[in-house]
Amino acid sequence: MEGKTGNTTDDEEEEEVEEEEEDDDEDSGAEIEDDDEEGFDDEDEFDDEHDDDLDTEDNELEELEERAEARKKTTEKQSAAALCVGVGSFADPDDLPGLAHFLEHMVFMGSLKYPDENGFDAFLKKHGGSDNASTDCERTVFQFDVQRKYFKEALDRWAQFFIHPLMIRDAIDREVEAADSEYQLARPSDANRKEMLFGSLARPGHPMGKFFWGNAETLKHEPRKNNIDTHARLREFWMRYYSSHYMTLVVQSKETLDTLEKWVTEIFSQIPNNGLPRPNFGHLTDPFDTPAFNKLYRVVPIRKIHALTITWALPPQQQHYRVKPLHYISWLVGHEGKGSILSFLRKKCWALALFGGNGETGFEQNSTYSVFSISITLTDEGYEHFYEVAYTVFQYLKMLQKLGPEKRIFEEIRKIEDNEFHYQEQTDPVEYVENMCENMQLYPLQDILTGDQLLFEYKPEVIGEALNQLVPQKANLVLLSGANEGKCDLKEKWFGTQYSIEDIENSWAELWNSNFELNPDLHLPAENKYIATDFTLKAFDCPETEYPVKIVNTPQGCLWYKKDNKFKIPKAYIRFHLISPLIQKSAANVVLFDIFVNILTHNLAEPAYEADVAQLEYKLVAGEHGLIIRVKGFNHKLPLLFQLIIDYLAEFNSTPAVFTMITEQLKKTYFNILIKPETLAKDVRLLILEYARWSMIDKYQALMDGLSLESLLSFVKEFKSQLFVEGLVQGNVTSTVLCQWAQDSET
Repeated sequence: MEGKTGNTTDDEEEEEVEEEEEDDDEDSGAEIEDDDEEGFDDEDEFDDEHDDDLDTEDNELEELEERAEARKKTTEKQSAAALCVGVGSFADPDDLPGLAHFLEHMVFMGSLKYPDENGFDAFLKKHGGSDNASTDCERTVFQFDVQRKYFKEALDRWAQFFIHPLMIRDAIDREVEAADSEYQLARPSDANRKEMLFGSLARPGHPMGKFFWGNAETLKHEPRKNNIDTHARLREFWMRYYSSHYMTLVVQSKETLDTLEKWVTEIFSQIPNNGLPRPNFGHLTDPFDTPAFNKLYRVVPIRKIHALTITWALPPQQQHYRVKPLHYISWLVGHEGKGSILSFLRKKCWALALFGGNGETGFEQNSTYSVFSISITLTDEGYEHFYEVAYTVFQYLKMLQKLGPEKRIFEEIRKIEDNEFHYQEQTDPVEYVENMCENMQLYPLQDILTGDQLLFEYKPEVIGEALNQLVPQKANLVLLSGANEGKCDLKEKWFGTQYSIEDIENSWAELWNSNFELNPDLHLPAENKYIATDFTLKAFDCPETEYPVKIVNTPQGCLWYKKDNKFKIPKAYIRFHLISPLIQKSAANVVLFDIFVNILTHNLAEPAYEADVAQLEYKLVAGEHGLIIRVKGFNHKLPLLFQLIIDYLAEFNSTPAVFTMITEQLKKTYFNILIKPETLAKDVRLLILEYARWSMIDKYQALMDGLSLESLLSFVKEFKSQLFVEGLVQGNVTSTVLCQWAQDSET
């Protein structure tokens, strides 16, 4: 549970099923853009395959400006600190659910040295900073950032949370309301509801079954009814668990290390140490070895979604961090290339997206168990065939078990993670210190910086042991769908989730318990040709310039070039604009162009997936006057990805089924833009300001009037014959190689 400034929960590291499609970086994958805000910002785990909004070229510029401003703030001004306490909601007393989370709130409410309630928040706000805190199952993290010149004073104010917080009795009722509001805001989240339901399946007495959030009922009304002094219990909990020998601290600032060490010693040495053993729940193993597991749970979600989640509870995997067996398995299960689960299900029109793995939050990985989940966003037809979908997953896992761990796959993952780690962009300081202070609780000193990301050693027996537990007999199925409405007679206590419990259908249970056949369409991915191995920095072959220079200029287009002379990293950025006068000739043409970019995106999803996982990012943008292609990443293999996009553009085609699917989705997208006042107002404003523009109403009407696949193919052919191409390449590339590459692409 997040406290203070945030309302998100710890399970959001799992995020949405379609993170695999979009990825965390804003340039991963392929999207279309038009004249609305960038999508994919919904925080629920399960989302539709496509967002309701379209992107804009204006927003692309705004995004770059915001990113530059954030980077300037990050690198020049901000200092940050984070402290992790080695206790969380597992330590909640049975008669005060949510006490650990509530304590996280209460320490902000003034200290003996700085008694003003919320005085720290006010101090940070005045000096360009921010703060937050979160309570996990076995850890609680506090973090803040502030302008550098106020960092020492901020550290002193912040440290008082752990030295002598007031936690006055009068503040309790007010802060209970804040905690209750946080809980009420969390209730409509399907991710939170699914997590709470899953926790309720744990055997009696295991802390997973506790209500971690806390609300007015558990922290105020029930304690009063039972004569429990919440104030006294809060202070008792703080004295027992907020001890310095449970804590890890990270500070980041531009002061010298000697100065920072002096500050930390001077300020934080005052935190009390009670000398008591830290809480340990490692003996509470196998929490889901109960009759409630290995069932089918039908759940009514908040959102309009069909989704199937298959879950296994494994022994704790933290000890295997050097091998990361679940990372290896999730890499294969979540793959989207040829031979993958998702590729097969998409061809069947049963699935839209898939997420597989372990979110590595305290809820999914702690000292008592580790969770491995596969969550699949289903189509309407996929919902009707959810047992077949589950069977496909089990067939894929059986194939992996039969083949055993493959060193080639492990080495590919290791290389990709190594590349990402060694050439990562600068992290936001507050995010970095938060991550590091948790790592200090989990890894030995030599692996604090790398333990959560890198793969250190290949041990097939460790991977095989985890893999062999992922069998149908140990799996639990959760089926979310609005179609379950009226079929669910049970209700989860805290989030009110409607659900029902069923045994697995006999015919399927018998099949899954048998030596079922493998699916010949499911196989391991081919060797990834997009993984960079050459990180040589290229020498200059032209005069150094401050701005890009035009190195190709023809009637058909031009190419601009800028050598990286600042960052000196083996990466490059490519941006091409394929401009055509054809697009704006009619509203129907604008719609056909949107359909074209969507289908091109769809066609590229599978072949470009290997490039995506190798940190080569791409985006297709349906701009107002043409197609924008953006590609970036390690320059060694970047031309391969760009050439792939050009090849699919040159040989564009579509099936009637894909055309129908995309046009139906576009109808929904246009309609949702029209019913949102802010997006409709923006569309009307631009219609007034711009000389030649087709409104969203015009486009929606043209789409509803009907367009054919033949008209699309005719439009694309004409579009490609009327192009002016303008490109920019910037980074670790020489102009000589670039000119040759441009000639090869043209041919």
